[in-house]
Amino acid sequence: MSTSRIMKWITGGLEALLGFPILGATIIVGLLWTPLLVMLFLHIITLVLTQRDGGASTGSILGIITSCIGWIPFVGMIMHILSAIFLMINAAKPDNASIGVAS
Repeated sequence: MSTSRIMKWITGGLEALLGFPILGATIIVGLLWTPLLVMLFLHIITLVLTQRDGGASTGSILGIITSCIGWIPFVGMIMHILSAIFLMINAAKPDNASIGVAS
């Protein structure tokens, strides 16, 4: 499994955690919106790794957008959930560079 796929699983799981209505809001507001900044950096790293590995970058791009607008109460929750779904779907698919390569 490539590093980009591992990062997609990690960022997808964190986005799913932040997507829970009360829990995600408590984490984000309680830590003064720092989780959004941390997730922004993680999504950028994941995007760079994904581009290098030739994988789908939809989830990472959506995650970057989510990190930028995640401070909006209900919009942020919906965006976190959508980002988690797209990241996990992308993580479940093999990267283009690894297709046909024996593991």
